[in-house]
Amino acid sequence: MSHSQVERYSPSTEFVAGAKAILPLVIGAIPFGIIFGTLAHSSGLFLAGAIAMSALVFAGSAQFIALGLLATGKALPIIILTTFVVNLRHLLYSLSLVTHVKRLSPIWKLVLGFWLTDEVFAVAIHRYNQGDCEASRRHRSTYKHWYYLGAAIFMYINWQICTVIGLTLGYLIPDATSWGLDFAMSVTFIGMVMPYLKNKPMVVTVIVSGIMALLTQNLPHQSGLIVATTAAIMAGIFTNKMNKHQDNV
Repeated sequence: MSHSQVERYSPSTEFVAGAKAILPLVIGAIPFGIIFGTLAHSSGLFLAGAIAMSALVFAGSAQFIALGLLATGKALPIIILTTFVVNLRHLLYSLSLVTHVKRLSPIWKLVLGFWLTDEVFAVAIHRYNQGDCEASRRHRSTYKHWYYLGAAIFMYINWQICTVIGLTLGYLIPDATSWGLDFAMSVTFIGMVMPYLKNKPMVVTVIVSGIMALLTQNLPHQSGLIVATTAAIMAGIFTNKMNKHQDNV
C-alpha cells in the first residue's frame, strides 16, 4: 500500500464520513426521540429528568421501558435492574469492538463506550471490518475511531434535539402511541442485521435468536432478551465449529 493511500484518511475525513454513514439511521430515530419526549411528558417525568435521561442514559429501548415502569409505579431497583438487563447486549457489541479499539487511550475508550448504541455499532463495525483483507487495502486507516465518533455524536445530538421537541411540542401530536412505531423499530433493526447474513453461523444465530425471543417474551423484566441472546450466540459458535470441523475432514 502506497504512502498516498494511507494519507488520504485523516481524523476530519473519517469523522465526516461516519456522520454521513449514520444519516439514514439518524432520520429513522427522529420519530422515536420525539415520541420519547412526548411520552415522558405525559408520564409525569419532569422536563429536567427527561432531558437528563436522554443525555446520560442515551439508550432508546431502555428509556422507553423505564418510562413504562415509571408510569406503573414500579420501584426504582426494578427499573434499574430491568434497564440493565435490556442493555446487556452492549456487552456483546463491546466484545466485537475490543480488538479494534484496544490501542486507544482510556479516555477514547470511555467516550466511545458511552456513545455505543445499536445504530452506532452497526455503522462502526462495518467501517472497522473494511480493510481487514488484502482485497480491501484501500479502506485501511488508522483513524477509524474518528469515524465511530462522527457517527456517535451525530446520533447523540439528534436524540437530544428530538427529546426536547417531544417535551415541548409533544402535546400537538395526537395519540402518539397508536402510530405503530414499535413495528418500525423492529424493521430498523432487521435492516441493520441483514447485511451481516453472509454465512451459515450468522443465519443460524439470527434464526435461533428470533425463535427464542418469541418463546421467552413473557419472562419478567425483559430477561427473555438475555436468554435469546445467549442461546443464539451458543448456536452460532456451535455452527461455526461444525463448519471448521467439516472443512478439516
